[in-house]
Amino acid sequence: MSEELGEREKEVLRAVVQEYITTGGPVGSQHLSRKAEFDVSSATLRNVLADLEELGFLEKPHTSAGRVPTDRGYRFYVDTMVRLKDPAPKDRELIHAGLVQESNLGDILHEASRILHSLTRHASVVLTPRPEAAVFYRVEFVRLREDRVLAVLVGPNGQVQNKVITVDFPITSDELLKASNYLSELLREVPLEEARERIRQEMDQEQALYNALTAKALKLGAAATDLQTSESGRVRIEGTGSFLEQPEFADVERMRALFRTLDEKHKLLLLLDRVQRAREMQIFIGAESEFSAPGELTVIASPYGSREAVLGTVGVIGPTRMNYQRIIPLVNFTAQVLSRVLEQS
Repeated sequence: MSEELGEREKEVLRAVVQEYITTGGPVGSQHLSRKAEFDVSSATLRNVLADLEELGFLEKPHTSAGRVPTDRGYRFYVDTMVRLKDPAPKDRELIHAGLVQESNLGDILHEASRILHSLTRHASVVLTPRPEAAVFYRVEFVRLREDRVLAVLVGPNGQVQNKVITVDFPITSDELLKASNYLSELLREVPLEEARERIRQEMDQEQALYNALTAKALKLGAAATDLQTSESGRVRIEGTGSFLEQPEFADVERMRALFRTLDEKHKLLLLLDRVQRAREMQIFIGAESEFSAPGELTVIASPYGSREAVLGTVGVIGPTRMNYQRIIPLVNFTAQVLSRVLEQS
């Protein structure tokens, strides 16, 4: 794509994108001619703008002389023109201090989302880990009624999964404690999916190998680790009100369409899953994803996790007219700190 543009075209495209990001208004040749870096006539700049429009990098939003970047224009700008730097020291300190003070996984992820929204003034998004990927250190059982038991799976970072189990066999409080100790040893520090497989393998062995207590413990363990969750429920968005501050969404119908889009979490889930599988930051501009129409939204997301596995993603959703040079490093740094905090917990 870069070979299509000469140096002047590139500089004009850069100027249009940066000006539009700053002002939100279409950029015309007369405005550009007043900039010190362009020592050419307004007519020359008008011709360059027309060429960029013909190539698909710019478009006219209406009959005015000004132009705005297209998805293709933003993509070229992000890929070839943005010079990324580390976030400012005060921003790095804010992110680090906010995340290290939390110990519970849910609180850590909520704080990461809150900080990103605060720093970028765009909606933040977090994809939480799948239950199947969770690792638990202990299984505990609490009797609720004669035929009801609460299973509590305790993991690192204060992570807890609860499930109420209906039991169809008699079991005493002492047996519940012994079952807890047995299962905690059997399932210690293995992902939930592997824990379920271990229980299935144990149950498939000759029943004569087990006493009655072991059989009860395995039944409880099978029920406790059968955790169901809505996939779209893993997507958490914070700060959608920030779109009300953007002039491009001032139109009521456009705003309604935007919030309908944000409610379709299954589409956003597919997008964030792509980031998780790629194991690196991804930037989706406008119609590059099924989540957004052309020229509407940009999603910047980065994976987080441990050395062994990627657990989820964290990022921001904003208008395509966003400050990429500032926001990309903030998302990347937040994901890095989030991963370090989870490693050390």
